[in-house]
Amino acid sequence: MSNLAKTYAQLLGGVLTLVGVLGFVAPLAPTAASAPHGALLGIFAIDPIHNVIHLASGIVGLLAANMAGGQYARLYAGVFGAVYAVVTIVGFIQGNTVLNLIDVNVADNFLHTAIAAASLAVYFLAGNNNAAATRTA
Repeated sequence: MSNLAKTYAQLLGGVLTLVGVLGFVAPLAPTAASAPHGALLGIFAIDPIHNVIHLASGIVGLLAANMAGGQYARLYAGVFGAVYAVVTIVGFIQGNTVLNLIDVNVADNFLHTAIAAASLAVYFLAGNNNAAATRTA
């Protein structure tokens, strides 16, 4: 199951890195009340800090998947899932921002919900490889 976490970290890391770059270079939709700094793909609210967070999260995911044979991939999925769960809750409560740091809208909040759920599912499905190795020794 460790391949699940490694593959997930590679996939999510790659997508988030791409999204972070696109947030800086892609043409933005016209400014709307729900996305004061523009919207990626005309849907998701973005701003420079949001883009940097996507880049950093993506790079960390790629590192987790590729360092030490991917042994950090499961940890990445668990921590990332927990953090995104908090971001989701705060986003739904505050509506158009998360801690007044990043712009979000309803589409972002639902995407963050899906990412949190998928990340936590990978964390729990991948299991603890160290525990399995200890039992077989």
